[in-house]
Amino acid sequence: MTETMNKKLKRISESDRISEYDHATQKTLEEIDAIQNELDGINEKASEEILQIERKYNRIRKPHFDKRNQLINSIPNFWVTAMMNHPDLSNLFTGQEEEDCLHHLTKIEIEEFEDILSGYYIKFYFDENPYFENAVLTKEYHLGNDPPTSKSSQIIWKEGYQLGQNSQENSIKGNRKRRVECLKTSFFSWFNDNIDPSTDDFAEDFKEDLWLNPLQYYLVADGQEEENGVEGEEESSSDDNEESVGPEDQSGSSNQGPNNSLTGRTV
Repeated sequence: MTETMNKKLKRISESDRISEYDHATQKTLEEIDAIQNELDGINEKASEEILQIERKYNRIRKPHFDKRNQLINSIPNFWVTAMMNHPDLSNLFTGQEEEDCLHHLTKIEIEEFEDILSGYYIKFYFDENPYFENAVLTKEYHLGNDPPTSKSSQIIWKEGYQLGQNSQENSIKGNRKRRVECLKTSFFSWFNDNIDPSTDDFAEDFKEDLWLNPLQYYLVADGQEEENGVEGEEESSSDDNEESVGPEDQSGSSNQGPNNSLTGRTV
């Protein structure tokens, strides 16, 4: 509705400017403006039909998501493993204690509002654990607000625990880069942070990536990143060493060749 009003106000402003031109140009511009009004009407209708299709397929997808969650629930530590294997969500782990807590995570759900454009919920289900009382932690995003807002359910911590509190206190308002640096090390500080949902990339990672296909991250083989990353760099470095070896070095002792740098590498 707001977008439609903005377009109408823009059209009025354009109509005022059209009157500044000569008669022939003014007539042509008015015809163009009329066509633009027609296109806006078509686009508005298309957007509404697209939303109806999205709602339809959300209803079709739901039983499949439910069945998938039932199967996932039979695999210990599925969600925490998938999160730790995710290139961005893995930054939400602050240390061993928080990782241990997230091993009690049994289910993640994304639920869109009836008006899809207005927002969605991210729900985290936990079994009985020594850290907090909640069975479900919910974070909701209201994207139709101006500006967008988010809200987190209150975590009822058990005595002696309040994970992520220090990271949350150190978050810096208004500076996206610094906020991400502070929040990337804690799931619970991210969960409780509602300063600026428009910069919440972790929510997008949950909604648009992990939720749609968590299996691909659960199945990441142990050491795959090391194999494709660190070792790849070492092999490249080793190749460079081979190229830099002079004729006089090639004739020397064999334990001074490229293999020597590999045996002394730090993994």
